[in-house]
Amino acid sequence: MSSSAPSSIDMLQRLVAFDTTSRNSNLELIQYIQGYLEDYGVRSTLVPNEDGTKANLYASIGPEAEGGIVLSGHTDVVPVDGQAWVTDPWTLSEKPHGNLYGRGTCDMKGFIATCLSHVPAFQHAKLKVPMHFAFSYDEEIGCLGAHSLAEKLMGNVPRPQAVIVGEPTMMGVVNAQNAGGGHVAIFTGVEAHSSMTHLGVSAIHFAGDFIHWLNELQVELAERKRTDTIPGHTTINIGIVGGGTAGNILARECTLRWGYRTLPGDDAWEVQRRAEKYVAELLLPKMKAKHPDANITLERRSFVPGLKPEENEEAAKLALQWTGGNRTYAVPYGTEAGIFRGHGIPTVICGPGDISQAHQPNEFVARSQMDACDAFIGRMIGWAERQ
Repeated sequence: MSSSAPSSIDMLQRLVAFDTTSRNSNLELIQYIQGYLEDYGVRSTLVPNEDGTKANLYASIGPEAEGGIVLSGHTDVVPVDGQAWVTDPWTLSEKPHGNLYGRGTCDMKGFIATCLSHVPAFQHAKLKVPMHFAFSYDEEIGCLGAHSLAEKLMGNVPRPQAVIVGEPTMMGVVNAQNAGGGHVAIFTGVEAHSSMTHLGVSAIHFAGDFIHWLNELQVELAERKRTDTIPGHTTINIGIVGGGTAGNILARECTLRWGYRTLPGDDAWEVQRRAEKYVAELLLPKMKAKHPDANITLERRSFVPGLKPEENEEAAKLALQWTGGNRTYAVPYGTEAGIFRGHGIPTVICGPGDISQAHQPNEFVARSQMDACDAFIGRMIGWAERQ
């Protein structure tokens, strides 16, 4: 690496200082990255959202040739609200045992920092195939930015050989992930005095029926458990429930934010399809029988496609060379990997940090993990020079 290059830790310190919580704009961070790349003669392209408040970024280093590698990461982080942080989450802090604390250190600015710190090395190397950066917005709230990013990138660069999504895997190579859907269920009732329940419909009561049905479905799905993944079955979660006006009024509205995650290879639409059928054929008629103005609306807000091992063997083989590992893994969480794979490019997940640290107070990435990621990219550069 060039002597003028910032270390991956130096770059991580710069990136953590930007509060890119998903509810905020990520433009300051993206503009910083764009300026940094320009300083090394690397042009980048922004892919903004509809109102221009956020943007993806992609850039390429090396020859315009097929067979390159895409290094992908999301720039947004989850909130720190209500969490018991012992350090400033927006200032990188290192403890004596070598852990680097700050929001996003693990998920996933550590990987982006390592990629950026190697820009001078990419420029200096005699690459036979290009290296592409793909940095997105709003991954944490449904992988919203990655769709347009992947579409633009894949439509404007020669076909890459593999995509590496640098989510925290302790630098293990992950070639399978769950699919996931994010949904909102809106129950509309009819207000009435709580002593006159026959005159109205409580949206909360029927939302409770729906929650109970989801819980029973979860029990059924858990019985299909596999032994090769953890937790090994499709999971359902109701994350937010809101509704009601007062304790003595039948609730006019109740909103549930819920979602599910299905195992690689399973029917990714089963839960949604069965929920729609239950609501249309059983729950809504029961609700309307009490009052014709009652209603239930189901909306899908996001969908993250899964990742199957057999589709990503080429990317896994390369990544294992660069990690020195000898096996691949499956994970229960979702990433942007399935979106890139949907464009026909073998994709794996491999990055520094432990997923158990993601979204936690006092989030950290170990310095040893950053070192391992540095070594990974160094081996990747050597490979790209030999092609």
